[in-house]
Amino acid sequence: MSTTNAKELWSGGDSPFKVSYGKIMMWYFLISDTFTFAGLLISYGAIRSSQPKHDETNPLSWPDPNHVFNAGPGFHHAPLVFVTFMTFTLILSSVTMVRAVQEGHYMNRAGVLKWMALTILGGLVFVLSQAWEWTHLIHEGMTPSSNPFGAYSFGALFFLITGFHGFHVSIGVLLNSWAFIQTYRGVFDRRGHYEMIEKLGLYWHFVDLVWVYVFLAFYLF
Repeated sequence: MSTTNAKELWSGGDSPFKVSYGKIMMWYFLISDTFTFAGLLISYGAIRSSQPKHDETNPLSWPDPNHVFNAGPGFHHAPLVFVTFMTFTLILSSVTMVRAVQEGHYMNRAGVLKWMALTILGGLVFVLSQAWEWTHLIHEGMTPSSNPFGAYSFGALFFLITGFHGFHVSIGVLLNSWAFIQTYRGVFDRRGHYEMIEKLGLYWHFVDLVWVYVFLAFYLF
């Protein structure tokens, strides 16, 4: 019989990748979700390439992101400033998640609580910022079926892709909040490990990475 530690056994067999079943299932989910986002972004690229480049004399040309995204709470005529803040906040929350995972390795409940709280705060700020951006653009007249800035398909793709990503971030905030409560209650200390924080960390880093591509697609090019 194998001498592998019982924690590494999968119903009598060894873990093929020397990681837990839960981590592998999380990786499988993230890989499948990668294909979904890739399909959406490839569709965006194909549709955009079929549209004329931005031309102020052509109302159906592709919009100029500097014109579309030039406002934030309390200010206007500042292209991409607000979305840069959103992006910085989300990326910073990925750093705090790394620190939470590290504290989990040390079995430091207080450290996990501190860094998870900051991660949750970063996620909430991002989601609320996106809600403000959506509200502002809808007020400006941009919807999935109309777009005063240019091609109608831009609005449809923007709300679809950023909405799908925002849904992922919202789910991440809820899961992180659940993990925060479980940590506070000492559940993971009693289990003897903080692997759940690691698995949630994988998910959180994934949504952060996807946002980089969404940011490049809609806001910079």
